[in-house]
Amino acid sequence: MDKSLAEWLTGQARQLRFCLFLLPLLVSACISPVAYGPIPHSDYVANDRCRPGARPEEQFADKPYFAVISRLPDCRTEPVVLLSQRSDTVRYARFGTPADMEITDAKGKVKTEERVPLALTNNQQWWDDLAAETEKHDGRILLYVHGYKETFFTSARDSAQIARLSGLEIPIVHYSWPSQGEFLKYAADETNMYYNERQFRSFLTRLAQQPWTKEIILVAHSLGVRLAIPAIEFVDRNSSNADSSNISNIILASPDIDRQDFERDIAETVLTMRRVNNNRRITVYVSAKDRALGLSYNFHGYPRLGRPDCFNPFEAASLREQGYPERCYAAKTTYDTEPEKSGLTIIDTTAVSRGQSGHSDYLRSALACSDFVAVVNGTESKSSKRKATRLLHVFELVPDPDGAEPDDLAVCRRKPD
Repeated sequence: MDKSLAEWLTGQARQLRFCLFLLPLLVSACISPVAYGPIPHSDYVANDRCRPGARPEEQFADKPYFAVISRLPDCRTEPVVLLSQRSDTVRYARFGTPADMEITDAKGKVKTEERVPLALTNNQQWWDDLAAETEKHDGRILLYVHGYKETFFTSARDSAQIARLSGLEIPIVHYSWPSQGEFLKYAADETNMYYNERQFRSFLTRLAQQPWTKEIILVAHSLGVRLAIPAIEFVDRNSSNADSSNISNIILASPDIDRQDFERDIAETVLTMRRVNNNRRITVYVSAKDRALGLSYNFHGYPRLGRPDCFNPFEAASLREQGYPERCYAAKTTYDTEPEKSGLTIIDTTAVSRGQSGHSDYLRSALACSDFVAVVNGTESKSSKRKATRLLHVFELVPDPDGAEPDDLAVCRRKPD
């Protein structure tokens, strides 16, 4: 038997054993429905806290960030709590960085917990406040869409970290869809993500078409990428301006989206030559150590954009024979006439990956955090830690062999100053 084929079969056997090990857990998770809960959903939203009126701006002094929420809120007590259930109504809120808060539960018991300060706002007031803040900062906005296994607390905390990490003082908008926040609820998260497609694309369309919106920096993580890309395509098709190029800087972190689907569709929609020439670009962060996307690959049967697995064993064998790592990336778009700028850049963080899952290097690895900040700020051309690869649009982040190990926590500022 050919050696490369034998090695491929061995790898497939390892994956099969791993899947069989997880099968009881995955099956139990997949066949267990998301519980409705012991309380009618209408009771959660009956209180007027779910329908706030206009408030003075100073009431949001400790809540500088903006949120768009499709989670079901529990408005029975103060503060309002966001649940993992769906809501047919999109609500708007302001929030701050995590802090210790005294919480009174439904039984009247007071306890101290770390929470994200949150206040639901009047819809029109939210848009007016966002317009005012955006106009103060040359029409620039950063929009963050979270991924799988997130609660509002964890995803809002990440939004606040992105704000601190980037150093930008522009408005930060966080779109929160009802991820279950549990490892074994991937199928439920995927279902809720698809359910949110219409809500998110309606919001993004409205945001992109505001006269005061000049530039949207869109950061999408994991499963959230499958919300973001179709929504951008929808805005492009239905934009009232020439090319909706104000959605200009698109950053996909550990994207859980079919790599071939991305390759096939992206040239015809998101990265057309005209939009690339108008400074639209996509930066993708990938890692071969991303265990979460490894599971997603096994679950879906095809490689994910955020993990450079080789689906074709002959391509993997060819790379090995040439002395290259067995990593396969999304192909760069081919144009009839090449644009003046480069629209797609892939950053491989395998060598600097951090965390048990390797699924959030852009917020956990010092070198990845630094590169991410440069991309957000539009200064990536000055990044000195990128190493060229065999592909012109793919770069690796590699540690300095003679340098000290960077302090990931300090560089990424996981906690507020």
